[in-house]
Amino acid sequence: MNGWIFDGHILGIKKTTNLPTIPSKMRHKKNTPVVVGISGGVDSSIAAWQLKQWGHEVIGLFMKNWEEDDDESYCAAAEDLKIAQHVCEKLDVPLKTVNFSHEYWERVFKIFLQQYQAGRTPNPDVLCNREIKFREFLDYADRLGAKHIATGHYAQIGSNSTKFYLRKGNDPSKDQSYFLYTLGQSELQHTIFPIGAMLKSEVRQKAQSLGLPNADRKDSTGICFIGERRFTDFLSRYLPPCPGQIRTLDNTVVGQHQGLWFYTLGQRHGLDIGGPGDAWYVVAKDMSSNVLRVVQGHDHPALMRNSAQAEELSWVEDHPPAFPLRCSAKTRYRQADQACELTSIGPDKIDIAFDQPQRAITPGQALVLYDGSRLIGGGVFCDLINE
Repeated sequence: MNGWIFDGHILGIKKTTNLPTIPSKMRHKKNTPVVVGISGGVDSSIAAWQLKQWGHEVIGLFMKNWEEDDDESYCAAAEDLKIAQHVCEKLDVPLKTVNFSHEYWERVFKIFLQQYQAGRTPNPDVLCNREIKFREFLDYADRLGAKHIATGHYAQIGSNSTKFYLRKGNDPSKDQSYFLYTLGQSELQHTIFPIGAMLKSEVRQKAQSLGLPNADRKDSTGICFIGERRFTDFLSRYLPPCPGQIRTLDNTVVGQHQGLWFYTLGQRHGLDIGGPGDAWYVVAKDMSSNVLRVVQGHDHPALMRNSAQAEELSWVEDHPPAFPLRCSAKTRYRQADQACELTSIGPDKIDIAFDQPQRAITPGQALVLYDGSRLIGGGVFCDLINE
């Protein structure tokens, strides 16, 4: 049988060398204890509801992971918890709370700051998923006597007789597989994504029909577990100003910057460079001389690259694929898949050659690799190849 299966129904015939994908609800028996992360948002709420529909014993867990500046201006944790409690009461789901603030600071936020100081632009959501949501959370669920966790991510897990697979969510505008590329077999076998096959509109409609208080609540944005901030102001509380010159590629001084870590490649806003011509964009950060390099024009040739390198590699199947490999890639979230070819250049480093030039590839950002809808793995952009 070559059809993808969900909820026991064949969705369509698809030629593949893999065995059929088995949805989470079919992989786990009824009454299996599952701890679902409840954030106060609508996605995790409907994830909990769906688990109950599938016959699981559901326990909600509210995770507090940030308290460095809990004040009236930024702290939304109290409001999130209040809504989470209301939701769990409506769904008849017990709710527990846990504080992972220390773990988040040590294993996510400190690395986040170190990467910025080194001139990179890290992705805290990837780190947060790896270190908190699929490590600390899993360990905590185990202590509660549950072998499985669930979250409201828009992604899908399938399996055959020997391995687990991670696929994109069915809603292309909400797919979150990009942030999950560090998950391997040990995490996937204990994880359920109950809403991965749903559209966001369906999630909200279900929440409305259930009378949940967060049915129309705005989706959370900003830094993982920290929330929406004026980013430069927030970062400047932890990284001191370090003023320097802004120069063009021919070394003409056109302005002053406040610290290289406040900028990222391809950035336009916040440069405060006047004058005629096209808008200015960051093209490079020279850490040794504390110079920010800029060019004019959104698609200036210096911003475009045909190849790059990535390290800190993770593979869903826990081992690298055979190289060279033709696949598709995303260099940033919500980007359309980009055709490329991978070549191994070391035990933990690959070269990526893109079929089409890519704009503003940025060291520290995630490279995420796909075979159609199936996630292969990914890594972190490192050295940019001069072309």
